[in-house]
Amino acid sequence: MRAKIMSYNPKGLHLLLLVFSSLVFCVPFVASQCNVRHPLIFNFGDSNSDTGGFSAALGFIYGYPDGRAFFHQPTGRLSDGRLVIDFLCENLNTSYLTPYLDSFQPNFTNGVNFAIIGSATLPKYVPFNLDVQVLQFNRFYNRSIQFKSKGQVDFENALYTIDIGQNDLSGAFNDLSYAEVVDKIPSFISEIKDAMWAINLVGGKNFWVHNTGPLGCLPQKLATRKSNATDFDQFGCIKSLNEAAKLFNTKLNGLCQELRSQMKNFTIVYVDMYSIKYELIANSSFYGFKKPLMACCGYGGDPYNYNSNITCRNKGFSLCEQGSKYISWDGVHYTEAANAIVASKIISTNYATPPLKFNYFCNKQS
Repeated sequence: MRAKIMSYNPKGLHLLLLVFSSLVFCVPFVASQCNVRHPLIFNFGDSNSDTGGFSAALGFIYGYPDGRAFFHQPTGRLSDGRLVIDFLCENLNTSYLTPYLDSFQPNFTNGVNFAIIGSATLPKYVPFNLDVQVLQFNRFYNRSIQFKSKGQVDFENALYTIDIGQNDLSGAFNDLSYAEVVDKIPSFISEIKDAMWAINLVGGKNFWVHNTGPLGCLPQKLATRKSNATDFDQFGCIKSLNEAAKLFNTKLNGLCQELRSQMKNFTIVYVDMYSIKYELIANSSFYGFKKPLMACCGYGGDPYNYNSNITCRNKGFSLCEQGSKYISWDGVHYTEAANAIVASKIISTNYATPPLKFNYFCNKQS
């Protein structure tokens, strides 16, 4: 799905913006009616959906200003507040996902979050890349079966969410040419395929797969990658990085189509995160955002406020005022305000194939 570049009547723009903003930032307006059951969610991914796994795994404590917009303290999320996965949990009227490695009063009654900051699909057997996350899931599954007398976990009707690939592309571009990065994309997709089949082997059959966003619009890439004027698109993003992301997404969409034909009685929803995020940047003023390619937390000021030597959370960073509307939090990750809009668009079904509501899985039974 291509980004929808909108054009609005200026007289009606202000009213539309007020209505949209009042909805987006009050996510319970899309709260589902889970009359029968709340599906367990098992999430696999990277920093875009890590709710504290990296901190739990390595004992690394993030400080101010993370979490200031909602939790009012750092939680291990690389954002000023909630992530997209948090808003999706709110949509199901269930609690936020606990990281698998959290040892302090973990709550796995609504699922488990295996996502870890920095994770990728490759190389294999590197903590905490995708195959290791699947191994952790298998261990959780086996232990749950072993102690099933304490309450059986419904793995068959659980929802398995996957959001990974950004770090594969980002890392590849650090060392390889565009053509070499493109050549590696099938190997990334193959790892996702293996992960989905591995989950299938223990009964998982409901998958919610996010493609990757516009890599070339991240302030980090814009500030650190050498480019000339012809490398930028009309919104100031690096075309080659975005083209690679779109090629990755095409392959990922193809994988979902392939698996739908092979997995009987399975539901695989492919979500076009790229179009959601690119449209948010392209029409940033409509959503009330300013400077869509500039980080709220970073160093250097205009145009990107990103410096690889003084990043957000390092001594000397600068910070936008609380409540100001930025899309990028730290040059790589989104603000809560942006995540809220992304989540609302996911829930709308306009970017999902097939177009199923996220709460479809509330009452779906085998």
